[in-house]
Amino acid sequence: MKISFDNEKYLKLQSENILNRVNQFGDKLYIEFGGKLFDDYHASRVLPGFEKDTKLKMLLKIKDDVEVVIAISAKDIIKNKIRNDIGINYEGEVLRLIDAFRESSLFVGSVCVTQYQDAPTVNTFIKKLNNLGIPTYKHYVIEGYPHCIDKIISEEGFGKNEYIKTNHRIVVVTAPGPGSGKMATCLSQLYHENKNGVKAGYAKYETFPIWNLDLKDPVNLAYEAATADLNDVNMIDPYHLNAYGKMAVNYNRDVEIFPVLKSMFTAIYGHCPYQSPTDMGVNMAGFAICDKEASSLASKNEIIRRYFQAKVDLRNGKVNETTVEKIKCLMQELNITPLDRLCVTEALKKKESSQTEAMAMELNDGTIISAKTSSLLLAPAALILNALKHLAGIPDELTLIAPSIIEPISTMKTKILGNRNPRLHANEVLNALAISATTNPLADLAIKQLSSLQGSQAHSSVILSEVDSNIFKKLKVDVTTEDRAYAHRLFVK
Repeated sequence: MKISFDNEKYLKLQSENILNRVNQFGDKLYIEFGGKLFDDYHASRVLPGFEKDTKLKMLLKIKDDVEVVIAISAKDIIKNKIRNDIGINYEGEVLRLIDAFRESSLFVGSVCVTQYQDAPTVNTFIKKLNNLGIPTYKHYVIEGYPHCIDKIISEEGFGKNEYIKTNHRIVVVTAPGPGSGKMATCLSQLYHENKNGVKAGYAKYETFPIWNLDLKDPVNLAYEAATADLNDVNMIDPYHLNAYGKMAVNYNRDVEIFPVLKSMFTAIYGHCPYQSPTDMGVNMAGFAICDKEASSLASKNEIIRRYFQAKVDLRNGKVNETTVEKIKCLMQELNITPLDRLCVTEALKKKESSQTEAMAMELNDGTIISAKTSSLLLAPAALILNALKHLAGIPDELTLIAPSIIEPISTMKTKILGNRNPRLHANEVLNALAISATTNPLADLAIKQLSSLQGSQAHSSVILSEVDSNIFKKLKVDVTTEDRAYAHRLFVK
């Protein structure tokens, strides 16, 4: 995939802009970090060259001034809310974030439990954090939030919240997912800092939508596709246009909440430091795009990927029909179809010609590889082997894994472990390939090509099993699937 984003330029611009914003306010800056601080695969897909841990690297440039506060909503703890992309609940994600920040030498000051409720699961989590030596604070539900300004900016509102003790100039407030109360945490802190005579400011860091790109730029439309289930809509910031006579792109929730935020700032500071929701942002990503055509193509591909995922989510009851229709409209607006994703066409052709389930993969050099389900291997396992053979220059007719290795695994699956399907999944075939590599030089050569699969595009004629899906994620292959299950089963494991 052609590079469209200058990551080094972005790191420099972004860190400088955050430091400038601190100086604008004086003593301290609270930054609400939207999206993912690392593992930002969406950004790396729509802006090739944007590294998935770019935001983390940017913070490391100013790490001596930074500490992190992680907000988690008590409601999400009670619901056992799951982060779907990595399959762990929000409590586990908080701990994973703390580990990741510490490994990167970023200081995690505390965890804030927002919208606190006196519930067993919530109290157990707080106790666990305290036992681990992590300071934990409670923020409460404020009746009338966010519209009853007099109540909110009072001792009965933010004043009820526990004051989070911080020691650095820049406080990054992040969370395991959306709706965790990051903004309210920042504003509560501004209230308490102001009471304590500390000059503190607030800023918002969201990568998308990119404010200085066109409203209908594919990069911004890809953000709409990614948040279609949240009913987010990109729009021209009317406050920015009115204040400066310039177009800027923001999204509906920030535009809708701005009058309330402006009133809050005025109540806390005596004035509002911002003229528009765009003013609150510090994102410089738009200035680091170096190839608009490449970012446009990558974003269109992302929208198609989101369409396929939305169809699977609709089948599983995770979204409604409106989500799928919204992404369909975005594709129509850009004059693209699902078949513009080359691996989709090839997977469906392979299914039709073989009369069985199939997959196809577009490698980074543009080569299309396909595979079908056989008596020994499921299509995902066969596809990986075929792709590795191509990358290693191994002829198709040569065997990487002897049947004498595959057959005992199949027998064990059915006769001992009680599985219905004797065919090997992707993880099983990779284990078999690793065993074969000890005696077969071709298998060893193939295994060395695994890293070359990163960034490849793949499509399956059926929903992948969890084990196969996880292998493709680990190989960093972007996979889409049709919205039907293998053998027309209702349960996909």
